[in-house]
Amino acid sequence: MENEFETAETQEAAARPEPGERPAWRLPLTLTLVALLIWFGFQTAALVLERNNLLAVKSNFDAGMQEAQKMQAQLQTLITQTAELASKGNANAKAVIDELAKKGIPLSSAPPPAK
Repeated sequence: MENEFETAETQEAAARPEPGERPAWRLPLTLTLVALLIWFGFQTAALVLERNNLLAVKSNFDAGMQEAQKMQAQLQTLITQTAELASKGNANAKAVIDELAKKGIPLSSAPPPAK
């Protein structure tokens, strides 16, 4: 019995770290936390770079969209003026409006040609 008591006491003493000694679980936990911190930092940097690239593409796209809208407005003005000429009796303008209608170009803002 006495031998068993001493063994249990010895095991408890061996299990308790000495005051200057670190517990065994600290190193794996620290390494895991450092690895997570590095991973999150890497992911954040990658996402910031991707965001900057997307913003650059968007700004390039916006310039093209503005040009397209400008050209669309010019085309719509041209169609409207051609429709006005057609309504006043211009035969060539009527032919142009008829061809535009056949090709499916919207003439919603243009008045219908007078026949």
